[in-house]
Amino acid sequence: YKRQLLLEKSGLTHGSTWHAAGLVGQLRSSPNLTRVLQHSTELYGRLEDETGVSPEWKPVGSLRLASSRERWGELKRAVSIGKGFGFEVDLVGPDDVERLCPVVDTDRSWGAAWVPSDGYADPTSLTNALAAGARLHGAELAIGSEVTGFDRTNNSISAIHTTQGVVHAETVGSAAGLWARRVGQLMGVDLPVANTEHQYCVTT
Repeated sequence: YKRQLLLEKSGLTHGSTWHAAGLVGQLRSSPNLTRVLQHSTELYGRLEDETGVSPEWKPVGSLRLASSRERWGELKRAVSIGKGFGFEVDLVGPDDVERLCPVVDTDRSWGAAWVPSDGYADPTSLTNALAAGARLHGAELAIGSEVTGFDRTNNSISAIHTTQGVVHAETVGSAAGLWARRVGQLMGVDLPVANTEHQYCVTT
């Protein structure tokens, strides 16, 4: 039996999660990344039944817009790759864009890539639903345990130092989000991670 433990320095969703847009777009340049995201959306659709906690998942679809010839060519390639491994995605024209999302100005639009199974979730609700599922499958969550350092053995991490004590581990994964670079430095790894700002609007 392998113990699975999540170390959280504050509280679930207290970091960058609570103010994320929660958008889930599955189509990526790599088939493997797309499949991972496909698995995620499938999981989000059944989380409430399995855990009793709603992730507030809304599979409303997404449009990736093209307002230049170059962007339109890029979308054509992405759609072709997606269709090549059985992903549901289509190119749609400006009239379809306006029908699917009336708030979009289509005056300069070449069209869009339409992914009907994309959607959005409330980040806090989704995190709590995932945590509930993890607990159901035997995982432990150590809330209020900030990571302060690591021990290495044979070039691998063997122990994690936290504000609540030392944890010995065979496998360590970092899911530090906004603080991934800092945690990487504690590990002795230089992670090329940078934060970006996004803008989004909520309509009725």
